[in-house]
Amino acid sequence: MTTESRTRLANEAWEAMFRAQATLAREFELAGEWGDFPPREYGVLYALAGEPDGLRVTDLIDDALLTQAGVSRLVARLEKRGLVERRLDPDDGRATRIALTADGRETQRRLGRAHARHVTRVMTRALNPDQLRMLRALAGALVDASPPVTPQPRQPRRNSA
Repeated sequence: MTTESRTRLANEAWEAMFRAQATLAREFELAGEWGDFPPREYGVLYALAGEPDGLRVTDLIDDALLTQAGVSRLVARLEKRGLVERRLDPDDGRATRIALTADGRETQRRLGRAHARHVTRVMTRALNPDQLRMLRALAGALVDASPPVTPQPRQPRRNSA
């Protein structure tokens, strides 16, 4: 395979994957059973569901794919609704962890069941079990081959005088 055709194939595959993800995400957002929860808020509840001791905000940033400011605002909204709480981090007395409250856990389970049914309908209308397994393996391979993401310090803007 020539470099040009390899480059073209890789970019076409990326675009197809990106379009599929964006199309499905839009469908899940518009046709999902979220009630008064935006999908990003559910995403934080989901990330916390498997963490009985909670997560630091920095860990939520990676999981929710949001900026620190975005996660902080989202956590504040969820905290105001009584769905999450801040706890002292037992490993670092200066830090806090965000954890689900009992109401948060119940909300996550209720929304999660509805979302899981919706995902199943959407994914199985076009893919059979073998294709779903292949998609899972391919997506996992892409994630596994990616270098860890570390925040880059912001560079000061230069004034063009």
